[in-house]
Amino acid sequence: MAVTGTAAAVAISLPGSAGAEDTPAGRAAPGGTPGAAAATGGPDAPRDTGTAPGTEGAEGTGGRGAAAPAPATVVPAAAEGPRGTGTDPLTDAELARARALALAPADTAARQDVDGDRGRPQHLGTELADPVPGRETARRAQVRFYDYARDELVTRTVDLTTGKIVATGTRRGVQPSAHPEELRTALALILASPLGKGVAEDYRDATGKELKSADQLWFNGDVYRTYREKDVPAALSRCGEHRCVRLVTKVRNGAWIDTRNLIVDLSARNVVRVG
Repeated sequence: MAVTGTAAAVAISLPGSAGAEDTPAGRAAPGGTPGAAAATGGPDAPRDTGTAPGTEGAEGTGGRGAAAPAPATVVPAAAEGPRGTGTDPLTDAELARARALALAPADTAARQDVDGDRGRPQHLGTELADPVPGRETARRAQVRFYDYARDELVTRTVDLTTGKIVATGTRRGVQPSAHPEELRTALALILASPLGKGVAEDYRDATGKELKSADQLWFNGDVYRTYREKDVPAALSRCGEHRCVRLVTKVRNGAWIDTRNLIVDLSARNVVRVG
């Protein structure tokens, strides 16, 4: 963490080829026995070349006359039907249908996504629901949303066969992992805030260019959980009740930019420095 309070560029070095050829002379290769070379003969003993006599250069033996390998081919994925069976993963058509069904109830109009748009709570994920005993062939999906208007997690289970919502649950104070759309919004809030000045400076130092949008950075992150932190600022005391995230960012194909000390309260749309 930079003591200056701005995000610091972090240099990353990838591991080299150390250890690729780390069997020094006189030491047995893995699975061998020390001194095995001496046991096969003295310095004038014939060397094992790995090929049978008279086959040097023959095709398929690695010699000069070896044929080039055939080009790799990509096998196309099997065509996906509109509906899966049993415990097959949900198809694209089922995912779209499940989401549409879960958004159908009238109360959805009052809900809100991470960007403040009403009528569409923030989609977090859709997965195959457990089958009902006696109806194992029925396909059900569980759809999870986050409603920023009420700061609550909404879970709806839909029957893809009948098109009906069979269960609905709402909970507050529950913060599942962040969706990529939430992380993108968090990064945009950082760049638009006074604290984003340090990120822009580090980007300029690393690339010589100006940082104008979130699309110029690779980013990832997850929910900020206060119980794992020390000395949580008062401005973040509602995280857990509010939806708060922490990001890691880097120049695309370049250096890391340390944004771990910038926490975004997505519910309040605030950016706060920690540490």
